[in-house]
Amino acid sequence: MSEGTKRPRGGGRSLHLLSALILGVAGGAGAPEGVVAQAATGVAEEPATVLFTNATLVDGTGAPGYVGDLLIEGGRIAALGAPGSIEAPPDAERRDLTGLVLAPGFIDIHNHSTDRLFDFPLATTQLAQGITTIVVGADGSSPWPISDYLARIDALRPTVDVATLVGHGTVRRLALGEDYRRSATDAEIADMTVRVERGMTEGAFGLSSGLEYDPGFYSTTGELIAVARAAAGHGGFYMTHMRDEEEGLMEAVDEAIRIGREAGLPVQISHIKAGNASVWGRAPDVLERIRRANDEGLDVTADQYPYAAWQSGLAIVVRSRMFSNPDSVAKGIAAAGGANRLQVVAFWDEPELNGLRLDEIARRRGTTDVEAYIWIMENGGSGLIGHTMNDDDVDTFMASPWVMTSSDGGVRSAHPRGAGTFPRVLGHYVRERGILTLERAVRRGTSMPARRLGLNDRGVLRAGARADLAIFDPARVVDRSTFDNGTRQAEGVESVWLGGVETWSAGEPTGARPGRAIRRVPE
Repeated sequence: MSEGTKRPRGGGRSLHLLSALILGVAGGAGAPEGVVAQAATGVAEEPATVLFTNATLVDGTGAPGYVGDLLIEGGRIAALGAPGSIEAPPDAERRDLTGLVLAPGFIDIHNHSTDRLFDFPLATTQLAQGITTIVVGADGSSPWPISDYLARIDALRPTVDVATLVGHGTVRRLALGEDYRRSATDAEIADMTVRVERGMTEGAFGLSSGLEYDPGFYSTTGELIAVARAAAGHGGFYMTHMRDEEEGLMEAVDEAIRIGREAGLPVQISHIKAGNASVWGRAPDVLERIRRANDEGLDVTADQYPYAAWQSGLAIVVRSRMFSNPDSVAKGIAAAGGANRLQVVAFWDEPELNGLRLDEIARRRGTTDVEAYIWIMENGGSGLIGHTMNDDDVDTFMASPWVMTSSDGGVRSAHPRGAGTFPRVLGHYVRERGILTLERAVRRGTSMPARRLGLNDRGVLRAGARADLAIFDPARVVDRSTFDNGTRQAEGVESVWLGGVETWSAGEPTGARPGRAIRRVPE
């Protein structure tokens, strides 16, 4: 059992548990087993030469799609143009994509498959969405050392490329140990800065923070600015799970922008939302703050999963951290909109309760909602899916030019976002509701995250770009995962290619595992 899956005790809010609580399942290692499995597949992983014809080419830039042909060769896009305009090599395979969309492979800039990839290197639920690149290390929790983790990914060779951030919470715990429930000293901030610089030189793309979680909860804005400067010095960006997505939402946005301004680096607001009824309808105010910051010359964007429910730990409901105080617990439950909005997952003591709402658990036990909450926290805490968001706010963020798509989930996620995010955007928000055009939806998941990461070789369809491709049926693509079955595979993605190697075809992995670690080259 990895450190990220230790059985929780007490508050249940430790950063060690973050990945397990978000995924809603126990994590694990298993790299040697994965490497053996790769060797046993016998699947050819040399880039293919293929001419795709009569596809609707949606290039990721937001430009109108058009029917055309596209040739891949040597792992890259060799040419694209009008139907019949490309002369392919004699040995090229030809595939007619009439009625299908050919787009760049999706880049999930906020993914929590960090450890789970070693148990499930085929990453089936990710491939079924058209994902070709994932970024781990979000919410302040990252692998460490960065170089060791990336080397393990190279050895594993999963079906997706993997990049990582360096976590502020990770380096804070290394610098402060278990004595982290306080402000850091200047010497400790200097220690964190050195560690962030190390992570960046080893290939991390930026700094992440998780300010609602231990140990980042106790950090000052000044500490974050100082540590973010270390990432800025290597060309990185700052991705933040802000201090508050509910009552203190506006102040949290202001703090994130201030850190970017004073540290001199771009800002990425994670899983942007108006988290409960106290801030429903405030999405336009959040976006206005982002607009003003960008007009000022800063570079501020955000990402979003397309569901009106979040996932974290049960402890997050009680912001005072007085988990045994009935008044504090009652206040937290009321702010969430009631116990019927709180769905318990990843409760190790009595797993048969997983999936139930807190009020259902209370009825089963013959207690009040408050008593049920206290009992769960006293017995290790649990993961939580909070059904506390407002669909209108989700729509408003969805339509914003500053917001891209991310899952905040991953392999084996209990939340449906782990298996359904990108098809849900294409099916529900494009085809069914018209909140986005197809072209804007594709841009949200391709060139926008590629730009944020500084990856110039992917995220668009153009000659010379990597042949990372997602081919889907726009009339059929849809998410099938639910809050009762979070791992149900999406439908409608017909084929996925990574560096010119087909990894997904006809509803299942091909067995090819050409994935590798991506390292940022320090500036």
